[in-house]
Amino acid sequence: MAGFEGIAKLPELRKRILITIALLAVYRIGVFVPAPGIDVQALGVFFKMAQGTIFGFFNLFSGGALERFSIFSLGIMPYISASIILQLLTVVVPHLEQLSKEGELGRRKITQYTRYGTVVLCFVQGYGISVGLENIQAPGGASVVMAPGIAFRLLTMMTLATGTAFIMWLGEQITERGIGNGISLIIFAGIAARIPTGFFNVINFVKTGEWSVIKVLLILGVMVVVVACIIFMETSQRRIPVQYAKRIVGRKMYGGQATHLPLKINTAGVIPPIFASSLIMFPATIATFIALPIFSHMRDFLNPGSLLYEIIYVGLIVFFAFFYTAIVFKPQEIAENMKKWGGFIPGIRPGQNTADYIDHVLGRITFGGAVYLSAVCVLPSLLSTQANVPFYFGGTSLLILIGVALDTVQQIESHLLTRNYEGFMKDIRIKGRRG
Repeated sequence: MAGFEGIAKLPELRKRILITIALLAVYRIGVFVPAPGIDVQALGVFFKMAQGTIFGFFNLFSGGALERFSIFSLGIMPYISASIILQLLTVVVPHLEQLSKEGELGRRKITQYTRYGTVVLCFVQGYGISVGLENIQAPGGASVVMAPGIAFRLLTMMTLATGTAFIMWLGEQITERGIGNGISLIIFAGIAARIPTGFFNVINFVKTGEWSVIKVLLILGVMVVVVACIIFMETSQRRIPVQYAKRIVGRKMYGGQATHLPLKINTAGVIPPIFASSLIMFPATIATFIALPIFSHMRDFLNPGSLLYEIIYVGLIVFFAFFYTAIVFKPQEIAENMKKWGGFIPGIRPGQNTADYIDHVLGRITFGGAVYLSAVCVLPSLLSTQANVPFYFGGTSLLILIGVALDTVQQIESHLLTRNYEGFMKDIRIKGRRG
C-alpha cells in the first residue's frame, strides 16, 4: 500500500481532505461569533470562576463556544443526545426497529427523526440556558444579559437551535464529502482547540510558582502512559480462527484456506464516553439554571470529579459499551454468512453454535473494553481534579482525541488502499483484453 506521501498524488483524496479542513475551519470561525444580547466580557469572567465545574466540562465539548456564548454554544451534544434516545427507542418501539432493518431507506428515516429530536432538545436547552443567564452576574456585579425578557429567550432559543443545526449539517458534509467521521471530527476539533490554552496555563502556573517542574513532569508522564495504553487497547484484537472448507465448482477448487475473524477489544470506540458525557450533562445543565435547593444539590452531586458523578459515569460507559457493540456487531449474521460460504470455527458447529460462541467471546472482550474505557476516562480525571489540573487534561479528552485520530488515519488508509486496488484491477483487465 502506498504511504501517506501518495495523498498528494490522489486528486480525490486530496479534495476530500481539503473539504474536511475547510468545513472544520468554518466551525471554528463560528465559535467566535457571539449570540446577540450578551455581555461577552462579563460572561468570560463568570466562566473563569467556573473552571472544573459542569460549565467547564460543557465548554470543553463546545470547543470554547459556551464561554463566549457564540451561536455554536450548544455544540453537537443535542444531536448526540437525540441519537442516544433514538437508538434506545429502536429496541422498544417496533416501528423504529423495523426501520432499522430496512437498509438505507430506513436509516435515512431514523436520521430524519434524529434531526427533529435535535431541534426539540435545542429549544429546551436554549430556553433553560437563557433563563439561567438572566440570573447570572459576574463577580464584579455586572449583568450577563443586556435586556432580559421573553424576547431575549426566544431569540436565544432560535439562535442556539440554528447553530446546532448548522454544526449537524457540517458533520454530515464531512462524512459524505470529506474523509468521514464528521461528528467525531467536530468534537475532536473542539477539544484540540483547547490544548494550546492548557499548555499556556501550565507555563503560567510554573512561572507563578503554583506548580513545580517535578509536578509538570509527573503529569506529563501520566499523560504519556495513558496515551500509550489507549493506542495499545484501540489497536488490540481478539482473533478467532476460521477455516473454509474446500469446494469444487466445475473444474476449479475454491476455499480450503485458513483465516481469522478479528474482534476489537473496544468495538464501540469513543461512543460510550461521548454518550455518557452527553447524558450526564443534560440534566446537570438544566439543574444549574433552576433556582431551587433540590436542583442545587443535584448540580453539586453531578459536578465532574464528585463521587456520584464518577459512579454514574462508569455505569453509563459500561452500558453503552455493550449496547453500541450489540447494535453494530451481529454474531447471528456473521455465523450465517460463514455457513453460507463454507466457513467454520474449528471445534464449533456451524450455525447457531457458532453465533453463540462469537457472542460469548464478544461479551468477554467487551467487558474488558468497558473496564479499560472506564479506567481511562475516570482515573486521569480524578487525578487532574486532585492535582488542580485543568479539566481538559482528563482521560475522556485524550480518549476522544486519540480514538478519532486513529479512525481518521484508517479512513485515509482505506482510501489509499481502494485507489491502489482499482489501479491494479485496471491493469489486469487491460492485459486480459490484449491477450
